[in-house]
Amino acid sequence: MDSMIETLPPISSLSTSLLNFLNDKLRGKDDLQQASSFVSELQTQCRDLDQSLTDLNWRLETSLVAYASFSDRIGELFGDVNSKLTDLRSSIKVAGSLSDGRGGEGSGRSEQILGEELPSLAKEVARVETVRMYAETALKLDTLVGDIEDAVSSTMNRNLRKHPSTQNSEEMRLLAIKTLKLTEDVLTSVTKTRPQWARLVSAVDHRVDRALAILRPQAIADHRSLLTSLGWPPPLSTLNSSTPDTRKSAEVPNPLFNMQGDLKHQYCENFLALCNLQELQRRRKSRQLEGHNRKVALHQPLWTIEELANPVSVASQHHFSKWADKPDFIFALVYKITRDYVDSMDELLQPLVDEAMLSGYSCREEWISAMVSSLSTFLAKEIFPIYVGQLDEESVTGIQSQARISWLHLVDLMITFDKRVQSLLTHSGVLLSLQEDGNLQKISSLSVFCDRPDWLDLWAEIELTDTLDKLKPEMEDERNWSTKVQGAVLLSGPEDFKSPAISSAFLRCLSSLVDRCRSLPSISLRSRFVRLAGAPILLKFLDCIFLRCQEAEGLTALTDDDALVKVTKSINAARYLESVMKEWCEDVFFLEMGLNLDDQLGVPFSESSSIGGSMEGTGSGIFDEEIGKLEGFRTEWVEKLSTVVLRGFDARCRDYIKNRKQWQEKGEEGWMVSKTFIVALDYLQGKMSVVEEGLNRMDFVGVWRSLATGVDRLIFNGILMSSVKFYDGGVERLSSDLAVLFGVFGAWCLRPEGFFPKVSEGLKLLKMEEKKLQDSLAGGEGWLKENGIRHLSVAEAEKIVKNRVYIG
Repeated sequence: MDSMIETLPPISSLSTSLLNFLNDKLRGKDDLQQASSFVSELQTQCRDLDQSLTDLNWRLETSLVAYASFSDRIGELFGDVNSKLTDLRSSIKVAGSLSDGRGGEGSGRSEQILGEELPSLAKEVARVETVRMYAETALKLDTLVGDIEDAVSSTMNRNLRKHPSTQNSEEMRLLAIKTLKLTEDVLTSVTKTRPQWARLVSAVDHRVDRALAILRPQAIADHRSLLTSLGWPPPLSTLNSSTPDTRKSAEVPNPLFNMQGDLKHQYCENFLALCNLQELQRRRKSRQLEGHNRKVALHQPLWTIEELANPVSVASQHHFSKWADKPDFIFALVYKITRDYVDSMDELLQPLVDEAMLSGYSCREEWISAMVSSLSTFLAKEIFPIYVGQLDEESVTGIQSQARISWLHLVDLMITFDKRVQSLLTHSGVLLSLQEDGNLQKISSLSVFCDRPDWLDLWAEIELTDTLDKLKPEMEDERNWSTKVQGAVLLSGPEDFKSPAISSAFLRCLSSLVDRCRSLPSISLRSRFVRLAGAPILLKFLDCIFLRCQEAEGLTALTDDDALVKVTKSINAARYLESVMKEWCEDVFFLEMGLNLDDQLGVPFSESSSIGGSMEGTGSGIFDEEIGKLEGFRTEWVEKLSTVVLRGFDARCRDYIKNRKQWQEKGEEGWMVSKTFIVALDYLQGKMSVVEEGLNRMDFVGVWRSLATGVDRLIFNGILMSSVKFYDGGVERLSSDLAVLFGVFGAWCLRPEGFFPKVSEGLKLLKMEEKKLQDSLAGGEGWLKENGIRHLSVAEAEKIVKNRVYIG
């Protein structure tokens, strides 16, 4: 038995590190009882080390064999090149000696060497150099990837032990990341300079992907463990559900600001390692997707901020589930959490992200984006489906519920929340391209509609119904049709539109709808919402004024002054609304939606912008279709107004036109104008006074010009083209009558005769001398142009001339 007992070695033969190790593990007699487990643990570690040593020896042997193979191959290639160079040298010497006696043959041999053998040799040398570079690159990459796999393996082995060394594990991870960056540098260089080595790059990528598949989850697991040690997530129960105002809630200590010592150092090192790992991953994706859409690779959420936000979101779900019927509290809690910890993102974490060279990332923006995303996810999964179900039930049963009111209230909360959240960014001095749809979606709770356009359609329908319900009493109130809009002046000019107050009510509701959709994070969503909710309001307005005009026309055929005034007010309302819409469509906000609508319809920008010829034309506005309908309505009813006045004028001057004898005698003594013509002119002037008083100036111009054209045509066809004979007295009578007519229209223009071209030129012919008129019959069209007759044809002029009778 005594022979089986092993004696301990003398203390002097033990190393200092071994003595310190034994002193730490065996402090007293009680520790001797744990000796068996201590021995088994040491044996396990020895076996692990032996296995690692065996693996390293095997890898070293493999690398040496590969290197020897490459070396032998390169040696053979260099020997081949050396022999060819020797042959070339001897050939040149022989050619030189022969060239002294036989210059022709020597010259031919030299040309053969320079033209065929030398280029072939150069290609061979280049090939050898390429093989050498490939061998060196492959060996270098193999060594780097081997180092990466060793570091990852070592990290995994240390984490599998009962008491792993955090410091050593972190050092090995940092070493692995550093080697990964060196490997990526080599791969990037190879991809750019040697694209034909794609198989080598692919093989290395495959091995690196396997290493990253182990390294990243382990790094994230360590990061989560550190966050737990820090006390993250912080308690969220300090928000009193009875007082959701976040400013009155108690302040919660921030674990990120409170960490100190080794724990802070470990967290910062681990945070930095994760950032470096993400930057490496982004570089690799950018290289692999070269020539493709790389937005997916370059715009991934920040991993470290995700790890901060995810546990907070999970903890918030408990509160959210209790407040499903009180969304105010949900938005208040999310905003409070976002605001309370957003400063620590800038002050503590942003410097670490910058140190990791992770360009294009803002910790503040990523934190806000993560919190908004968690809120949007909850709304999409828990809140909106409830409201949609209530609306479906309402449509089936027909019983009015609070679902629509709840929906609109929820949207109000979302819009307000988005504005408050965006203020956290703008007030911080962080410059973001928020106009880009992608960035805006990240910090908007309304992004739920991006994935569910059917919910957007439902929201637009609810908004439209609610707006029309508000406008219904406004349309039924006659005072809104008789009272003018106060200060109805646009930026484009000081014109008085004389528009009724109802048009202002429609514009106010439409503007409210547009303002609500401004918070939508996508131009396509805004365009869709405006088309679904805004455009029908304009069409409703158009239907309303069209119905009023039809009622006025049906009752009195617009012969009554009140009916004329009713139509003029509708035209004024259409003109005012049309002008406002045109001004809106010149704004960038509406132009973007208009262009997006063109894209959806497949209309090229060049084609759409050329439709109207200018910014005032159609083709680039979201309300172009409605503006066109309003313009068509105005044109139709302006023409009807002029037609009604012209019809009445025609009826009252019918006897005047039929009286053919009056053109053969002098005018009535004491009268400057024919008596029968006075009645018609009095009617025309009275009706036009009513129209002028009620109609806006721009459309009134259209009325009197159209009326002038009709009167010109009426008198020309009824008198000048009726084969009536004109004597000198008749010409004077007609001249006096037309002078009074021109005087009526002279109140609205400087040269009224210019708007009666045919009558004016016909009178001009009648007033010419007999000899001059005879020349006109022979001169034809040329003579007419020389004498300023441009609106009469030769046949019409000849007919007028033939009806002129000269006496004496």
